[in-house]
Amino acid sequence: MVTLTLLEPQQKTPLKQWCFENSSVIRIGRAADNHVVLTDSLVSRHHLEIRQVDAGDKVALWQVISKGTNGTFLNGVLVIQGQLPENCLLQLAQGGPILQFQVQETTAAIEASSSPEIENFTENSSPEFSYPQGGNLSPTCNHEGNSPQNLFCIHCGQPLTVQHKIRHYQVLRTLGQGGMGTTYLAWDAAGVIAGHPKLLVLKQMNADMAKIAKAQELFEREAYTLKSLNHPGIPKYYDFFVEGGKKYLAMELVHGQDLEKRIYTTGPVTPNQAIAWMIQTCNILDYLHSQEPPLIHRDIKPANLMVRTANNQIAVLDFGAVKEIGTTPGTRIGAEGYCAPEQERGQPLTQSDLYAIGPTLIFLLTGENPFKFYRQKGRGFRFDVSKVPTMTPQLTEVIDRVTEPLPRDRYQSAQELAAALATCK
Repeated sequence: MVTLTLLEPQQKTPLKQWCFENSSVIRIGRAADNHVVLTDSLVSRHHLEIRQVDAGDKVALWQVISKGTNGTFLNGVLVIQGQLPENCLLQLAQGGPILQFQVQETTAAIEASSSPEIENFTENSSPEFSYPQGGNLSPTCNHEGNSPQNLFCIHCGQPLTVQHKIRHYQVLRTLGQGGMGTTYLAWDAAGVIAGHPKLLVLKQMNADMAKIAKAQELFEREAYTLKSLNHPGIPKYYDFFVEGGKKYLAMELVHGQDLEKRIYTTGPVTPNQAIAWMIQTCNILDYLHSQEPPLIHRDIKPANLMVRTANNQIAVLDFGAVKEIGTTPGTRIGAEGYCAPEQERGQPLTQSDLYAIGPTLIFLLTGENPFKFYRQKGRGFRFDVSKVPTMTPQLTEVIDRVTEPLPRDRYQSAQELAAALATCK
């Protein structure tokens, strides 16, 4: 069986996997008639073929035939045609998607830090996908050939390093540490959450913050909110518990990069891309605002909008600030430059979330803090994007309206804003 795994380019973590049993030719490219379809613009419509070579009684050999205009790289070397060694990496164009090629007689094992999506292509039978099976606090795997970045052994699937255990969760890596708490990459080896072993995010509330009533409220609110929601643009809730006097929230691992890091790393994006992302964000906000009672996120900003690497789709993060509309006005929450005037006064509305789309668009198109474009106009202050070269008149008009000082003068729903964005050129 041949397994092809799409890897995240920096950490080489798996995003998606295809399994082929009894297939002698595998076609890969951007066109829909390929066995593996990759929508990256660097990939040609019919970029490459992987073919089985008749080796007689010997173990089957496989070769790659490159047909892409931007080239194919085998383990970093540009090739037109060549034999594929086991566990090799194929990159479709310089800077393009990376696929790991494996030939296996048994089921596949994850090699790194994320649970990939799986697509099975079979002619006679359906291969099963096997997740790594647990692991001990002291690693038991002695296999060689694992990258230092790997979390799991590419040979046996065991975790290479387990920092510590929290209940049945094995902590593999610390993802981040802040004032509110610590975020871990954790492994549910026992399969308690999903019925099979699974990677997830485990958020731990700091002991110091647990003494602050408002901090406890926000942490518990995120767990309560996520548990009540079901949308592909919102991380899935898995678990909430107290262990050793500390509160923990287990949730879906969203594999990708937030828009703030994305822009700071690669620079501003095109208007079409920015608009597409904001329409997706509007769709998620429409879901939140359609709850009964409506939910206001209160902290829409680039750092809380994650682009999933697998499909370029937006996921909204950080639901600690979510507030039900109509509840008592509370603490001012929101990022400077993205926060609507009424939210500054502790009186957020659904239109306050829409307001944040305006400055987010400015950041995506300029790479600058939107506050830099906030200038006095008449008796008040407004965003002035008239000198931004990539800002079209239609998009300028949308930003002007969605950031009106009075909520009644803005778009009244996320659907209305999304429709307006869809007409921009």
